[in-house]
Amino acid sequence: GFRPRRGWRVRVIVVGAGLIGCSIARFVARAGAEVTLIDRDEPGRHASWAAAGMLAPQAEADASNDFLSLLLKGRSLYPSLAAELLAETGIDIGYRTEGSLLLALTGEDEESLVGRYKWQVQGGLAVESLTPEDVLRLEPSLTRSVRAALLLPDDHQVENRLLNAALQQSAAVAGAELIQEPVAEVLTERGIGVRLASGEELRGDAVVIAAGSWSGGIRGLPRALPVEPVPGQLLAYRPDPMPLSHVVTTHRGYLVPRRDGRLIAGATVEDPSFEARTTEEGKEQVSAGAAEMLPMLRTLQVREHWAGLRPATPDRLPILGADPDVRGLFYATGHYRNGVLLAPVTGELIGRLILGVAPGSDLTSFRVDRFATHSAQQSVENGFRWKGRPEINSV
Repeated sequence: GFRPRRGWRVRVIVVGAGLIGCSIARFVARAGAEVTLIDRDEPGRHASWAAAGMLAPQAEADASNDFLSLLLKGRSLYPSLAAELLAETGIDIGYRTEGSLLLALTGEDEESLVGRYKWQVQGGLAVESLTPEDVLRLEPSLTRSVRAALLLPDDHQVENRLLNAALQQSAAVAGAELIQEPVAEVLTERGIGVRLASGEELRGDAVVIAAGSWSGGIRGLPRALPVEPVPGQLLAYRPDPMPLSHVVTTHRGYLVPRRDGRLIAGATVEDPSFEARTTEEGKEQVSAGAAEMLPMLRTLQVREHWAGLRPATPDRLPILGADPDVRGLFYATGHYRNGVLLAPVTGELIGRLILGVAPGSDLTSFRVDRFATHSAQQSVENGFRWKGRPEINSV
């Protein structure tokens, strides 16, 4: 890891102790920094806990661009990360490498797959076009209505709740301290720091905003952060035996088989709101999408039903990097559906910036000030429907 110059110990304050915050804290603490992690709730109990754990850049991205490059870099770090965390903490994060199947169940799905296959082959990515017979040989329990599929052997999965526990423990072993209290304000005068809800002030050399859906409500920031919470509901079944080995997705839902016997199904995408609640309507929508892929689920009992908030920006890309105007202020938020996939690479990129080392990736597309000219109309065109921002005085 990186080491500060002799006699100099960087003091880093990370606001938010989910996957992103813990990954950053772990990186800089292992490099010798003095790290304080702050979270308003039990660490990792929001988006990090609610996620499905898919590491699927090829199923997620729509083109070969800077975002795909970031996603692919995130995926590439997982084999070594899983081994490191197991050695450091004894926690097996459930990293699985069976690959993913992207199914076409309609003519429109099939057309989309053709385009996706073409640009991924051109980009040198591992992708295989499958016939219905190929699909059913791999996964005999899937619907006979499948028209085609792409096999994405490098799109993997991880158990996100175990990952969060392991990252938090690893950061703690490296010396990071956790404060469970809301942050009332970021302080940008006379250096960088934060004021806690209790009134206590903490000062450091760097403050990182990694508070997910709550990032935009923090007072004292030099600019508005257009991060809104997009609720989503998920289900879990417990089929015995487990009928799938691959992660299976369509454009309407996904199924993730877990080693603990759960089969995760997701997910709704709802209007921006801070209400992460389960509804019968959401349950029906997710279960219908799941049964479309795996018909046996129509008669299987739902064992768990939960909801979470995805931190979304208007263009659905994360906000990563240093504030252009305030020295020592960094952003790592707005990861939307890719917080699990991007956690380790975000930790590395932001950690490098804090320590004054070249990040190794071009973060121009993810700059915080890219929204200065982003109109409301563009937001609507991107499918992001802005609503009244709730008054959030602390994170």
